Amino acid sequence: MSNAPAGAPAKSTHALPSYLNADHLGPWGTYLQQVDRVTPYLGGLSRWVETLKRPKRALIVDVPIELDNGTMGHFEGYRVQHNTSRGPGKGGVRFHQDVTLSEVMALSAWMSVKNAAVNLPFGGAKGGIRVDPKTLSRGELERLTRRYTSEIGIIIGPNKDIPAPDVNTNEQIMAWMMDTYSMNEGATASGVVTGKPIALGGSLGRREATGRGVFTVGQEAAGHIGLDISKAKVAVQGFGNVGGIAAKLFAKAGATVVAVQDHGGTIYKASGLDVPALLRHVDQHGSVQGFEQAAGQVETLPDAAFWAVDCDILIPAALEQQITAVNAHQITARMVIEGANGPTTPEADDILHERGILVVPDVIANAGGVTVSYFEWVQDFSSFFWTEDDINTRLVRILREAFAGIWQVAAEHQVSLRTATFIVACSRILQARELRGLYP
Repeated sequence: MSNAPAGAPAKSTHALPSYLNADHLGPWGTYLQQVDRVTPYLGGLSRWVETLKRPKRALIVDVPIELDNGTMGHFEGYRVQHNTSRGPGKGGVRFHQDVTLSEVMALSAWMSVKNAAVNLPFGGAKGGIRVDPKTLSRGELERLTRRYTSEIGIIIGPNKDIPAPDVNTNEQIMAWMMDTYSMNEGATASGVVTGKPIALGGSLGRREATGRGVFTVGQEAAGHIGLDISKAKVAVQGFGNVGGIAAKLFAKAGATVVAVQDHGGTIYKASGLDVPALLRHVDQHGSVQGFEQAAGQVETLPDAAFWAVDCDILIPAALEQQITAVNAHQITARMVIEGANGPTTPEADDILHERGILVVPDVIANAGGVTVSYFEWVQDFSSFFWTEDDINTRLVRILREAFAGIWQVAAEHQVSLRTATFIVACSRILQARELRGLYP
């Protein structure tokens, strides 16, 4: 399989909004290159393709809060709605000190593609605050969340844009967001966010859904390339809800998890790490750091050495732009399953393709989370809740069917799985755009 030509650098081929730096486009530049690669396959719909290169709406807000020491803190917040042609915006909110508008724009666009790829009735959106939440007390974090929710409240809602957890946000953050929005509306609106606690209308299976999706799609892809999961060696970057759950499911299926990297360091054991014990350690200590003392024969590796670890499956499940032209040559895996959003740069994509390494892209591999968020949203509207078995069964069916269609498109056009996913998704988005027309 091969990609269509990437074309010239984004800064010389795209009309860019004035608020972005053409020399440092960041993740948005990666997304634009991906759209360029899919355009030749869109046929008559390509006349609408420029709508994919411009977010529908971008809101930047000041988030002022009173800190515990009595001083005022000001934080920069974002909410971007990339496309709502197929339904309300849907996408997470991340709290991270390095969040940028370019990043949130790209993440919102990937949500548009992801939702369309698995045929959910949502558009794409994303939000974030530039903050290191570890520097805040619980009270400060609550005030930050509530103020941010109030500031973006003018564009979110159960039928407009539905946030969810992402990096450094969780069920409690969603509970505060739901309560703040509801208080401002004067009525409980449980469907305004997903990823909530079960007691507030959350869905069973939501916490594990993204990792379960990585495993499910990886299992399907492995079958197509003749890779026996039960004999596979797996390396995982990021060991939170996505990487940790995926590692647990792969280990349960018989795979050997040989290496794990997170913000605390990189650990390795050729005969296989004890995944349940490592999950407990991370839950107690916040990272994999120190596990080599807690478990025998576990080595600590330099972080850069992680990419060269001998494995069959590599799962980047941390942040974007981790696999680059610098380290792509070192990867030994037969298959890369993207648990994170945008972890592979276009240059690295090409290198991995040339080396015969299958890349299962984020826009299908990590779609399990938004799929169960969709289930949660539906359950909130009907006030009727499903069993966890029902949810997992529906999740696996939707992802398997979506992946089968994408694999078929990839074979038909002789393109990568990423380009095939974009063909399927962008065709659906632009068909909806064309049928709806322009108003007024």
